[in-house]
Amino acid sequence: MKNACDIISSLQNRPQFSKLSRFKCIETIRLSFSAPLQKMIKFAYIKNGTLFFVLNHPGAKQEFDNNIQSIKSALKYIQPKECQEFDIKDIKAFVTHTPATRTTQISDQEPQCYPERASGSFEITIKDEKLRKVLQTIQKIIKSNHES
Repeated sequence: MKNACDIISSLQNRPQFSKLSRFKCIETIRLSFSAPLQKMIKFAYIKNGTLFFVLNHPGAKQEFDNNIQSIKSALKYIQPKECQEFDIKDIKAFVTHTPATRTTQISDQEPQCYPERASGSFEITIKDEKLRKVLQTIQKIIKSNHES
C-alpha cells in the first residue's frame, strides 16, 4: 500500500501537474538563499531557460546580485533532483514596484454601528443666517441620535 508521500509524488509526475514540479524546483532553489532574502522574494517563474525572481525591494536586488554567482556555480555542478527536467541556464532578478493587493471579503453582515458620542450641546455663534440654519439642523440630528 502506498503512503501519502508516494501518492503525492506520483501525482506530481503526471503531465497535467507539471506546474507543481516546476514550483517544487523553484522552491528548492529559493530555499538556498538567506532567510531575509527569502522574505523579500514575491514570486519566481521559469521562462525560456531563465529562472526569474521578482523581488519587492531594491536592497533585496543588491543582495541577490551579491549571491547570484555562488548560486549559479552551485547549480552548474549540483542540480537539485527536482530541477533535472528543467534546463535552467541563467538566473535573473528584478524589482517590482507594484503594490501588493489585499483581497478583502465582503461580508453579508450589516456594518457596525457605534452609539453617538456627541450630545449636541454646543453654541452656535455664527452670524451668517444660512450657516446658522445648517448648523442648527446638524445640532438637531445629533440630539435625536444621542437620545436613541
